[in-house]
Formats: sequence, structure tokens, C-alpha cells
Amino acid sequence: MGDKIQTRSKTTETSLEIVGTIRELEGASIAELSEHVGLSESTVHRHLVSLQEYDYVVKDEDRYHIGFQFLTLGGYAQQRVTAYPVIKEKVDQLAENTGERAQCIVEENGQRVYLYTEVGESAVQTGAHIGRRGPLHVSAAGKAILANLPDERVDEIVDTHGFAGGTQNGISTRAELEETLRAVRDRGYGLNEQETTEGVNAIGAPITDDGEEVIGALSVSGPASRLTEEHLVETVSEEVLSATNEVELYIAHSV
Repeated sequence: MGDKIQTRSKTTETSLEIVGTIRELEGASIAELSEHVGLSESTVHRHLVSLQEYDYVVKDEDRYHIGFQFLTLGGYAQQRVTAYPVIKEKVDQLAENTGERAQCIVEENGQRVYLYTEVGESAVQTGAHIGRRGPLHVSAAGKAILANLPDERVDEIVDTHGFAGGTQNGISTRAELEETLRAVRDRGYGLNEQETTEGVNAIGAPITDDGEEVIGALSVSGPASRLTEEHLVETVSEEVLSATNEVELYIAHSV
């Protein structure tokens, strides 16, 4: 029995590795997948047949791509987040009102995940997209989330992920993180000054429910030349805090 479970587990791991490789390569042939995962082409083909059967991958001529089944599952995951329709509405408003990129970020397994994002008329491309993951400590929204998690959970995240990721401007020690999170709690929002991407600043505020449990965070990001610290604090902070407050009021009155 144990051997069967181990075999199934290994099979699942291999299939997931193949899917991850297809994503990284933005499509791949059997030969390319065989080379990257270190398995024979026949073995890779068997996994691909199963993945195709359930629509997790699709074949275009001799190349395999990620299937829309993942989009179906992702849509389901989005809807599981409390007040997602209102969150989407407020992100759209933030993008329109500021002209910049706005997003909602949630925490999963100690990382930030883009739940939803929208761009305003002046927004620049930063590579942010729904489902993208990254470290929390270098993100404005990520800091807002961390500041509202229990201390023991923050410790777990730091122990697991450390301070990797981001630019040289990012937090690199626990003492620096603790000081930053205290500041976030005091003012109600987090700042990202070119810590995730050079030349990009951001501001983010947490969304919490009636039990003070953090659901996620809304943020606005854009060029550092335009979204200076002064502009973020004096102008954009009001937009972001107002949006998160409206989401929290919706949550409070919909229970």
C-alpha cells in the first residue's frame, strides 16, 4: 500500500514539474521537456496524454501549452475570496482614479499572489499579472498583509522564505522588518520604494474582516518619478485607504 502511494505521489510530482516547465518555457516540445525534466520522451509523453485528457495542457502542432482548465480553477479560487466582486470593483476604480496600475494581493503559503489587477490610462507594464507570486516583504501590499498577521505567522514566513527576492532596496533583516511593520500599523499602509522593481514605487493598505483577520490588500503602483513618496503619502494614500474601507464596510454589513 505504501509503495503504491509513493508511486502515485511521484507521478503527481512529475506531472506538476512538466506543467511548470511548459509555463517557464512558454510552450515546449516533448524533446525539450524531456531534456529539462530529465526523463525519457516516452515517459514525458505518457504524462502529457493524461494532462491533455483533463484539459490541463493542449497541443499545438508539436508543442504543448498550458490549458484553460487552470483558468477555470483560478476563477473558482478568486471567487472563494471574501467580497471578491467588490474588491474587483474597487481595484478598477483605483486604476481609473489614479491612472496607474492597481491590484489586490493575497497571501498564500507565505507568498504574495496577485488576485486581480487593472491598469489606468497612464500605467506602465511591470510584469504583474493575475496569479503571479512573489515575496511579501518587498511589496507595499505584502507589508500591509504582514503587519496584520500574528507575530508567530510572520516568523514562520521569514523562517521559510527569508529575505530573498526584490531589489537591493528591499528589507534584509528581521530588525528592519519589525521596524517597517510597526510603521505600517501606525499609518495604516505600506510603501514600496523600488524594492520589487527598479523605478517602480507603490502603496498598499490591508483589507480585514470583523474579526480583524487580514483578507488581502489593495495597492497602487507606478513609476517612481511620478509616484514619489510625497505623492503617495499625501494623495494616493487617501484613495487606497478609502477603497479598503469600503470593502471592509461591505464585508461587515454582508454577514
